[in-house]
Order: sequence, then structure tokens, then C-alpha cells
Amino acid sequence: MEKENIKFAFSQLGMLMTHFGQSNDWTGFDLGITEEEHSSFNELIVRQKHYNGWFTEEMVRKSLLSLGGLLTEKQLSNWTSEYGYNVESKTVAVIMAGNIPLVGFHDFLSVLMSGNRILAKLSSDDKYLLPALADFLFVFEPKLKDRITFSEGKISGFDAVIATGSDSSSAYFEQYFSSYPHIFRSNRTSIAILDGSESKKDVELLAEDIFNYFGRGCRNVSHLLLPRTYDINKVFEGLVVMGDVVHNKKYGNNYDYNKAVHLLNQEQLLDNNFVLLKESAELFSPLGMLYYHFYDSESDILDYLEENKDQLQCIVGDGRIPFGKAQQPSLSDYADGVDTLKWLNQLK
Repeated sequence: MEKENIKFAFSQLGMLMTHFGQSNDWTGFDLGITEEEHSSFNELIVRQKHYNGWFTEEMVRKSLLSLGGLLTEKQLSNWTSEYGYNVESKTVAVIMAGNIPLVGFHDFLSVLMSGNRILAKLSSDDKYLLPALADFLFVFEPKLKDRITFSEGKISGFDAVIATGSDSSSAYFEQYFSSYPHIFRSNRTSIAILDGSESKKDVELLAEDIFNYFGRGCRNVSHLLLPRTYDINKVFEGLVVMGDVVHNKKYGNNYDYNKAVHLLNQEQLLDNNFVLLKESAELFSPLGMLYYHFYDSESDILDYLEENKDQLQCIVGDGRIPFGKAQQPSLSDYADGVDTLKWLNQLK
């Protein structure tokens, strides 16, 4: 199969994902699908919350919109232009996480754009959306049916592995897949660095980096670095724009649980009725909480970044990722900093 055919199929899919992300009505056969297919996928989006309480319609559409915006022919061409294409395809097993909707999509895209075949092991938390999108791909390029397989049982017959999971999953990955060419990913999180000059709008955008997908992604900010003289009330005021997250039952339960535990232990907290702020140098904060600590100098920041470099996915602010953009990576923003496409092209 030609690389251009795959790129065309994904660019068509991108327009469709953007369309669904924007909650648009069926506009005719220019979308490449029937009205019935359009209605069926819309219903699937709405039903996700019944399969997984974290996957609200808003968050599923947000993911579709973000990913769809990357799948233009220009962006796909620019991204893949420096890489080869595996004429002799390898089968790559991709074990996907399920913390946010379509979190494994980039690996799915990378495997196919590199000329390889994918054997996808979906998380039970997110097992419906990607197969439905694959069905759309088959409409745009039927030959992809021979390159995409979804497995619900034990996987076998693969040449390489990409596996994403928790820290506890890493031992499992090592035990069963270390003899294959592999990329293993475990827990990471993101931080934001403020210098005190931020506007209220900046902090409101930061709230999106914290609460989009209810804070469950590795690109979600779970820790703030603040200058010693920073007025923490500025954070409270800006975060209010995302206060509705507490109405999600699963998020609200986490917030209530962590509040009860910390009050029982008589630990000092700041509380605005939907998130708990706690001063701590720990990197990973529980859901419903946000850690912060103060710095006195640039060297304090650099020391903290160096200490935690192997667990950091994104650094927001401080001239790095702009506020509000943490969950909008480009195609070349790879998880854990490992160039997946380059690795895939080197499989022999």
C-alpha cells in the first residue's frame, strides 16, 4: 500500500473527527459517510459515559476535535517527510491505556503511517471509539483492513511492542515483552511554572491544563511552581472557570475522599469546593487535588526539573508550553520524548 493512500485516508478521517468534535449535523455525502453512519457515531459518542463515567460527551468531543485538527495532509506530510516507509511491514502490538478518550490514537496513527501493521490491545475503559474510527478509515481506504487488527484476548504473532500503562504495569511489560523491540511507557505528569506576571486569563487557561479530561492525562498539570511572594488567591480566582468538574460523579467522589482523608489527618489545605490545594514538593497529586510549592530562584526551578525529569511530560509556562495548550500537542510531540515514528521506521 502506498504511503499517500494512508495519508489521504487519515486526512479524510481528520475532517470527520473535527466535524464530530464540533457537534455538527450531517451535511451530506461530502463527509464520505451516510446519514445513518453519522447518526450511529454520534450516538456512540453520547453512550461513552455509560461505559466509562469519565468519558462525558464534552470530553470525547474535545478529544476528537484536538486529534482531528492534526490530521491535515499538510501536517501529515510535514511530520512524515523526514522518515522512510516500511515496504516490508512489521506487525506492531500496541497496548493502549484508557485514561482519556483515544489516548492511544497517536500510536495507532504512527504505526500505520510508518508502513507497518497494527495489532491493537484496547483498554476496557476505551474500547469502542477507535474501532469505530477504523471503520471510517476502511471507507476511505479499504486496503487498511489488512493492516488493522483489534484483539480482545491474548495477543500473539507480532514483531514489536508499544505498551502504555501504570508504573505497576511496567513489570508486566518487562516480563512478557522485553525480548521484542519495544517502547514501554509508565506514569508521567505535567507541571506549570508561574512567575507572578500572569494575567487572570493566563490562570483561566491554566485551569484547562489542569482540569481537561478531569486531570487524568499525563499532559494534565498536577503541580505548580510559584514564586515565594505569589498570592495563591490568584490561582483560586482563575481556576473557578472549571468548577463544573465537581459535578462529574467520579471526580466529585475523588474530591470528597481526599478532602475527608486530609481533614482526618489534620493536614493544612486550601479548598474552593471543587479542588484542594496543598503545599508539597511531591510531583503527582491525587485527582481532586493540586500540589504547589514555592521557589526562591531560577536554580530552584532547574533543580526541581532535573530531579523529576524522568516523570515529566509537559512544562507549562516559563516560556515553554503556553497556558491552555498542554492538551494540544503537535504530531511531533511524543510521549516520554521517544520519537515513535523514527523507532518504527527502524524496525527490521
